[in-house]
Amino acid sequence: MTRKKAAAVSSATIIFCLFCCYLPARASSSSVAAASSADDFVRCLTTAMPSQLVFPRSSPSFASVLASSIRNPKFMVPGTARPLCVATPANASHVQAAVLCGRRHGVRLRVRSGGHDLEGLSYRSAARAGDDAAFAVLDLAPGLRAVRVDVEAGTAWVDSGATVGELYYAVGKASGDRLAFPAGLCPTIGVGGHLSGGGFGMLLRKYGVAADHVVDALLVDARGRVLDRDGMGADVFWAIRGGGGASFGVVLSWQVRLVPVPRVVTAFKVPVSVDRGAVGVLTKWQTAAPAFPDDLFVRVLVQGKVAEFQSLYLGTCAALLPVMRGRFPELGLNRTHCREMTWLQSVPYIYLGSGAAVEDILNRTTSLAAASKATSDYVREPLAGAAWTEIFRWLAKPNAGLMILDPYGGKIGSVAESDTPFPHRGGVLFNIQYMNFWPAADGDAAAGTKWIRDMYAFMEPHVSKNPREAYFNYRDLDLGQNVVVGNVSSYEAGKVWGDKYFKGNFRRLAMAKAQIDPHDYFRNEQSVPPLVASN
Repeated sequence: MTRKKAAAVSSATIIFCLFCCYLPARASSSSVAAASSADDFVRCLTTAMPSQLVFPRSSPSFASVLASSIRNPKFMVPGTARPLCVATPANASHVQAAVLCGRRHGVRLRVRSGGHDLEGLSYRSAARAGDDAAFAVLDLAPGLRAVRVDVEAGTAWVDSGATVGELYYAVGKASGDRLAFPAGLCPTIGVGGHLSGGGFGMLLRKYGVAADHVVDALLVDARGRVLDRDGMGADVFWAIRGGGGASFGVVLSWQVRLVPVPRVVTAFKVPVSVDRGAVGVLTKWQTAAPAFPDDLFVRVLVQGKVAEFQSLYLGTCAALLPVMRGRFPELGLNRTHCREMTWLQSVPYIYLGSGAAVEDILNRTTSLAAASKATSDYVREPLAGAAWTEIFRWLAKPNAGLMILDPYGGKIGSVAESDTPFPHRGGVLFNIQYMNFWPAADGDAAAGTKWIRDMYAFMEPHVSKNPREAYFNYRDLDLGQNVVVGNVSSYEAGKVWGDKYFKGNFRRLAMAKAQIDPHDYFRNEQSVPPLVASN
């Protein structure tokens, strides 16, 4: 344990012990007390942490604080279950206080780092009755978002409330554009949820997923303890690196291993329409892209009648062109398509467009003009050209959405499925994300949602089977929801969705959950249920 980390844990533990001394004794501290009132919970919280960091429903700032990290306006409509309050902790002791007050007064916590959970489970509940309907939001973004880069060691400590963009910016600036971190494309995603679900982006073929590079973490568990890697134990540390941190506690911060990048990288965006042979180019891409050199990543955004090929190459245009001509001549790449830049500059270029500056990835706000629905698939066998032709017909339908195709292979496929909870490794050709959007003002999600569900049904013969795999960070409640039996989430109900996200790792995740949170305090509609080893 580093000196800084030890000091942080020691200080937090002292505060935790002092706080416990002033809590009234109770018969059983291992179960959630369901009879206490919401007022008692808020009173407990404002006594244990600065009151200006707690925003109950009665606060004039409650609505704006709650909405500050909501990314999908469909979860802001009337009738959406609202939290009892939003707490914005500034240190570990505040998080400990929230956990202890929540357990004492029968209030569960939804932990939000960036608000990008596609089902909004970091700030809303789908529960209609019972104690799970009484919840509070623990928003880490305002006060727990520091990034501390150690260039010499090639590591960084990053708080869960920081965004991926803030992490990228700090790493790129501190290292003089020689170090990077292999995580997602969207800069407003919160680090906490992203790392704990796997996390992949333009460097996945070279360096794997973000969770592969987590070397330590600080976690507040259901007993209010602050635990590092050694304290939480090997099974729980394994679990939070791809199995969803919110199932096991509140991850305060992560120590990550950084990766080297050249000073010059090359990016390109090449659109190909159906009229110009998009079907043939896509048919070749699905086997060519996973076999490229690891330094080359070419993803595809397919919308309407156009497939746009977006790439990052860790090298110069002069080095890239021979590779593309030899491996993927169907795309017709030439020097005019190349954009040479630093790795940090490539982040806004690919996601925001050619006019974006690196400082733009520090912007935490997103538009609430459009609501959305998404889901995912994995492809292990190439699709025939006729299937791609039919896919373009689906993309031309009224109320149609889009598809994002991310190629695998390289480093992500060389890691064993059981090394982390993220199991989508060897044998995967590419991942599919289906997304659809509609104007938030319309208030009617039926047509957009129907297209996603119909498209997902159409794709069944073409994607992975037994199980039909899905990516946890593209959460979809259509895949299944937890059922609470005896105040604990059912393992058998959880397997319905859990095997899709985690395959054979789900049982081990449930056993790790039983070690750290056997009474299932940290739970939501798709949290890992506890399973004792004897079962």
